[in-house]
Amino acid sequence: MLVEVEPGISVDVCDVGSGPPVVLLAGFGFDHEVWDRQVRELSDDHRVVAVSLRGTGASTKPKAGYGMPRLAQDVVAVLERLDLRDVALVGWSFGGLVAFRIAAVAPQRVARLALVGSNGVRASATDGFPFGAPEDALCAALVHGESEDRLRARRRAVAGGFYAPPDPDVLDWLMRIQLRMPSWSAVACFDTYARAEQRELMSKVRMPVVQMVGEHDRVAPVTGARWLNERLSDATLVELPDCGHTPMIEAPEPFGARLSAFAAG
Repeated sequence: MLVEVEPGISVDVCDVGSGPPVVLLAGFGFDHEVWDRQVRELSDDHRVVAVSLRGTGASTKPKAGYGMPRLAQDVVAVLERLDLRDVALVGWSFGGLVAFRIAAVAPQRVARLALVGSNGVRASATDGFPFGAPEDALCAALVHGESEDRLRARRRAVAGGFYAPPDPDVLDWLMRIQLRMPSWSAVACFDTYARAEQRELMSKVRMPVVQMVGEHDRVAPVTGARWLNERLSDATLVELPDCGHTPMIEAPEPFGARLSAFAAG
């Protein structure tokens, strides 16, 4: 279903099951389809709400409005419209940055937070946070790839997230989902992703936080997750072996077990 989050802008929401609410946010360019297995498994005991951020899937794809505060407010609007409280909020990769901001600005809606393949605060290196590529270099590389050879750049990025080369059918499926995000949305979100700065929000995230990160994640290195884990008031870090940036696909059983335990509190 489509939920209007501001005049003329709606996001696509998959709402399945009943019980304590679990809200899922996908990674860059992906929509709720990547959570298919997790929705099926969790919805036996929970109400699972998977939100496709603006610019992805069947959500509206405007030219503007892709800053981190606006993306977070879109999801808060969904929580308010569906009257969801005490949510177990899960954000993967880019969705983890959005989820972290939601937990900070709308703590009355969020009971606990799970960051998957994300440290929640930054995607690039800067003073005091030496993890990832420098901000300007990361942004320039991502925007250049999208502008010059969108298909090849997207395919390289998706495949590069895996620890071992993915099955071609899986890669084709993920590419089909990814390419629903148009280039104008991607360029805007690349800038948001590369320049995100949310360390100032750490003191506001006081609910339990679980980070689930692949030991071989090259997109969001586990070193950044360890940095955050040491600085939050109530945090747990789960490092998944033989896994890269897509644990829901690369390690579905151990990841599913951890996710179920998180959802159950």
